Amino acid sequence: MLTTELIKLNNLQLAGRLVSEEVMLGIHGSKRSGIGTEFEQYRHYEPGDDPKRIDWKLYARTQKHLVRESSTESNLHIRFVLDLSGSMNYQEKSVSRLHYCKLLLASLAYLGYRQSDQMSLYALQNGNLQTLVPAGKQSFQRILYSLEKAEASGPWKNSNPKFPEFQQKQKEVIVFASDFLQASDEWLKLIQNIANPRRDIVIFQVLGEEEVNFDLKGFYRFRDLETQQEIELQAEAIKEEFKTASLAYLKNLEEALRIPNVNLIRITLNEPIARVITESLKKRKL
Repeated sequence: MLTTELIKLNNLQLAGRLVSEEVMLGIHGSKRSGIGTEFEQYRHYEPGDDPKRIDWKLYARTQKHLVRESSTESNLHIRFVLDLSGSMNYQEKSVSRLHYCKLLLASLAYLGYRQSDQMSLYALQNGNLQTLVPAGKQSFQRILYSLEKAEASGPWKNSNPKFPEFQQKQKEVIVFASDFLQASDEWLKLIQNIANPRRDIVIFQVLGEEEVNFDLKGFYRFRDLETQQEIELQAEAIKEEFKTASLAYLKNLEEALRIPNVNLIRITLNEPIARVITESLKKRKL
């Protein structure tokens, strides 16, 4: 499903579900939930479910075939980290980087929910790490709500980003959604500070095609989305210099992040989210 179509739904939960179902069609895994001792939720009956699991008393009241579902709590903790610096408001062809990342994280959260993983959500903004949703009951719904409300603004500058929330050495996965564009080495230092053998780090670096290719002609007023500073330049005059510097930065970043258990996934705003997730799952289990 195209990202523009997902955006038009204006519903992160529905979009996340549609993407996760598309992903699950191509990847088969065992769900760590099913018939257990602790009731978790109801869901609609699906072909292949055991009819014995239908709550017939509830059906008598609602005329709906609903299945009682319980789960065994997962040992895996997934921490989602959303960049909320101003550059996330960058937009191409009616798709903003922020909205793309929201859809991406909502889809991954839906997959985590289906796997009964523990999940939490954090935001990076103004040099600080904000805990938006701690791990716990109903974290999935709270993550969706927090993603819906999240707004990007200002810079994210921190010369030595060490956050107590990420100092634990438990088995977990940290998923970043960001443009990963830095003024100095703040992003790289953050990853270096939190990397450890028991932690998998997955970085989705989301860029626009025009950001990378810079196929522009004529005079443009360029605005820094973090500082709001503006400058007017002729695109052709700076194209080669810009592309050279951009490619060098991306290459150096890729080499610097060749750290054990760190996986950098570079994508553009025009790539279908389901395909992005499918390919990332094939490389490394989230």
